Amino acid sequence: MALAVNLKVLEKKIISLKELANFGLTENLNEQARSLLAQQKATWETVAQNYEALNRVQTRTFNFGHFKIVAQFNPGRIRSSAAKTDAQSISERPCFLCIENLPTEQKGILFQNNYLILTNPYPIFSEHLTISRLDHTPQQIRPHFSEMLDLSKELQSFTLFYNGPKCGASAPDHFHFQAGVKGIMPLEQEISSLENQFSEVLNQNKKLKMIAVKNYLRNFIAFISNDKNEIQQNFEFLYKNLKTDSTEEPMMNILCYFENNTWRIIIFPREKQRPSHFYRNDEHRILVSPAAAELGGILILPEKNDFEKITKKEIEEIYGEVTLNKQEFRELCLVLKNRQHLPQP
Repeated sequence: MALAVNLKVLEKKIISLKELANFGLTENLNEQARSLLAQQKATWETVAQNYEALNRVQTRTFNFGHFKIVAQFNPGRIRSSAAKTDAQSISERPCFLCIENLPTEQKGILFQNNYLILTNPYPIFSEHLTISRLDHTPQQIRPHFSEMLDLSKELQSFTLFYNGPKCGASAPDHFHFQAGVKGIMPLEQEISSLENQFSEVLNQNKKLKMIAVKNYLRNFIAFISNDKNEIQQNFEFLYKNLKTDSTEEPMMNILCYFENNTWRIIIFPREKQRPSHFYRNDEHRILVSPAAAELGGILILPEKNDFEKITKKEIEEIYGEVTLNKQEFRELCLVLKNRQHLPQP
């Protein structure tokens, strides 16, 4: 293993297939991940309590016509929603994704000798994983996009998501994905109708279809393809044309899943890390930090007062502030649509 990790510590953190077999199936990575969730619930009290609490979670559904937003009151997510992600705060705390800092009870599964698949102890979904690099490397999707596609193909019960370093990632200093059980986010339930009725085809060949969806509170670009190389080439083109005003990567969140031998990659270009509501000092303050789950339609609110008072107007404002504005999204679509050479088979 070429990565600079403590192999003795890592060895203690990897759960054996023999142990996993006591909690479920182990024939493939997808089954192993689900068995890991069962094992962690059985052996780690924090996980058991927090997943049990999901059974009692309160939700409110806001209907916007051809789509909906589900607000979820989830106090356990306050550490993520309120996380301090400025450079000084990060430098002053130990990295909670480095293997030597994981809780004693936390165990995982190796993927490609580069990642450790872990149970997320503060879940949004009934099955929620964190998939972190073994080495301490920054949250930047470009070098790891291919691995996201590989993971989604292996974890076919899950939707993978990526949060950019200023787009909801509470550990922007340590590269990681998350994964939630497939089919829970409203976007997953709406994607077929969005694609068929509310999208614009930007570019298409026999291997890949690229669409834009507008009038959805959060504009997004989607790739639909069964060809990994085709997806990678087009993601690279999109990446280079997303605006950025710093040396960091363009702001974005990504959802990715593999189904019926086809990938769907949904990319949300971002404008801001957090909405103005987060920073207010009056009764209109709402503690909300939109990440991929929120852009998928599950609005996490860790404070009960916020959950009870939030309105459709405020939801529209929150999504409108953090995602790319209409004019810039229109310009991005034009660039993608006018691309001279969408690679042909």
